[in-house]
This record gives sequence, C-alpha cells and structure tokens, in this order.
Amino acid sequence: MESSRRFGLRTDHAVIAESDLTVVNGMIFDGIAEEPYRGGVRIEAGRIVEAGPDVTGSGRVIDAGGGTVLPGLIDAHLHAFAIDLTGALADRIPGSYLGVKAARRLTAALARGFTTVRDVAGGDPAFARAGVEGLYWSPRYLYTGAALSQTGGHGDSRGADSVECSHGHQMCEVVDGADQIRRTVRDRFRRGAHAIKLMTSGGVVSPADPLRVPQYSTEEVRAATEEAARRGSYVAVHAYSPEAIIHSVLAGCRSIEHGNLLDTEAAAIMAEHGAYLVPTLAAYRANEDRGPAVGMPEFAQRKNREVLDAGRDSIPIARAAGVPIGFGSDLMGDLQDDQLNGLRLQAEIDGWPNTLRSATSVNADLIQRDDLGRIRTGCVGDLLVLSGDVFTDPEVLCDPDRPRTVIRSGTVCFEG
Repeated sequence: MESSRRFGLRTDHAVIAESDLTVVNGMIFDGIAEEPYRGGVRIEAGRIVEAGPDVTGSGRVIDAGGGTVLPGLIDAHLHAFAIDLTGALADRIPGSYLGVKAARRLTAALARGFTTVRDVAGGDPAFARAGVEGLYWSPRYLYTGAALSQTGGHGDSRGADSVECSHGHQMCEVVDGADQIRRTVRDRFRRGAHAIKLMTSGGVVSPADPLRVPQYSTEEVRAATEEAARRGSYVAVHAYSPEAIIHSVLAGCRSIEHGNLLDTEAAAIMAEHGAYLVPTLAAYRANEDRGPAVGMPEFAQRKNREVLDAGRDSIPIARAAGVPIGFGSDLMGDLQDDQLNGLRLQAEIDGWPNTLRSATSVNADLIQRDDLGRIRTGCVGDLLVLSGDVFTDPEVLCDPDRPRTVIRSGTVCFEG
C-alpha cells in the first residue's frame, strides 16, 4: 500500500469540488481522439466547462508542464475485498477489518489514477456510502455485490472432498435455479448494485470446476439478464471459453470478463450483440510471476498457465471482429500493486491509443456513463495529470513512482 506522503494525500478527506479549477499547459488526450492536443481544461462545481487549446487559468491553476492530461482512468474489473489470492479469507474474518482493508485498496487505486472502479464481486451500500461521504479516499465505486455462482461453479470455494455448506459470502454467493436467481438479483438492486455478476465458466482459483465448461443454464442466465434489463442495468459474466462466451451472450449478458480463450466465432457473436470484452491481463501475469511466493495453490497455478498466453491472443481476435474492448485488473491479495502493469500489457498488444480509450471512454460506455472517461464540456471533472508524454514514455503512467496529479470531480485528491 502506497503511503499518503508518497502521493501527497490531502488529509481532510473532503470530497467537495473546488469552486473553479483549471489545468493548463498540457497535452490533452480526450479519451477518444487518436492524438492529443496542447491546451487546458477548466472545471467548475465538479464538471468540465471548457476544454481546448485556448483555455486560460482561473481560480486554482495547475500547470501540467507539458505533460499528458487524461480523463480519470476506469478499472472495470477490480476486487476491493479480495485481500488474499482465493477470496476465501474474506469469508473468515470480521467485516470491520475487511472493510478497512478494502478501503485502503481503493485509496491505492485512486492514487494510481483510477477515478472510477467497478467491483464485480463485492460491495454493499454502507461501504459505498463511506466513500461518498469522504470517510476514506475512494474512486467512484460501482459494485455488484457478491457474484453469483452455481453449485460447483467458479464461485463455489469447496473442493471435491468438502462437506461444508456454502451460503452467502462477501465476494461470491452460490445460488441455483432461475427463481432463486431472480429473487437474488432483485435484492441486489434493492441494495444499490450497479450491475449483476454471474460466473458462467470455470475459473483459475476455484478447485472443483474445469475452465471451459459453461455454467448456469440458459434459463438461469436469462432470469438475471431480464431482471437487470428491467432496472436499466446489465449482467457481467466471468467466462473463458468460446462455449461459455456464446452461451452468455445469447442469453443477454453485456460484458465478458476475461474471455481468454475467445475464438473468431464467439467474437463475431459478441460483436453482433454489442457485448464488451474486458481483458484482465495483469492478473495472469502477476499470478505466474508472483503467485507462488504469496501463497497461490498449485491447482490454481496450473489453471493460470492454461489461460496466460491465450489472454493476449484474445485481444486482436476481438479487435478484428469489432468487439468493444475495455480494461480490468482482477488482481487479488498482495498482487494489487500490478494494476498499472495491466495497461502496459494491454498496450503491448493493442497500442497506447486503443488501451487508453479502453480504460477511459470504452469503459465509460460499458458502465453506461457517457459523462465519464472523456475530456469534454459537460463531463465529470475527473483528470489524471502525468509528468510527461505517455505516448513516447509510457512509464510516466505505468511506473507508480512517477509523479502524477489525480483529480476526482474537480477535487485534487493526490499531487505529485
């Protein structure tokens, strides 16, 4: 966890926007265009009121010094409560301790430049409220509550020889049958969920399920997507294999999380139905490089190797088919500090303009917020100011020790 001194953390924790804040002398990447332009951004009452080459300073002025100014980054697959590598610890310790750990994980993400995160396996209204009230420094926090898994699915932490019961947990809940899924989804929305998360294929850290086999019946998946649609929301699914991806998309799911084993047929179906791919390359690389040292089980190491390189191959397949590609980190436990490495890995395959769009405007479209992920008049005043040109020196973004200024809703949260 980065120290508050290192990132210039303000100590009052107030999330009240500056009355007038202007960033000048920057190279502005607006979240959409291929190339940046030199100019500035002015924010009033938390929203952008002017952006362009001729913006002049008023109120508080921050000189970008010729560095890159980006929209605040969006991580569409973050796990605030994943304080160990399997998620099991979250179900065995008091919620008060877990909440403090989760808050520190979110503060660290904000310090890196992620002003919005989507937690796709956890969160509740009380934890979200604490961030809104400024009790801890938090990105904009969108949560699904515990992800839903079938018995013996990716969210079922029991091994083959376990006889214990599996009920509701912090990160995953075992729910079977269309009627019970419908009831659970309705309750998730009652408790303020942004969207719903389903496990529709096997996973790396679950001990009893193969990676490729689709999970949940079509009837069960449709129960979730129909209820979400009624609320103007959507379903995100954990899915690796083409079979699981097609099964999920045809049942109405909006985003495929991971998708490492994607093939051309599945990509074409995703494009036809407007489904998003959210790659999570940082997780597999960190699992391979650092997982054994921090306690990753041997079975999880084996499964991780099955999808490690395939995750890189899925991105050009999706790009060729016209699938919108977002960005997620999916880092568990002490691996959380590899979040920025996910951008580096994705850019090695898809280039920096595409990757920055993935982590800004594309993710904003995914989460149904066209006022985020862009630098334009009327959008929320979330900015990341870097000390250099990210297109020629990507380490100004990817190296967490390089200085940066993070602005959320017009408030300067971190200065470096």
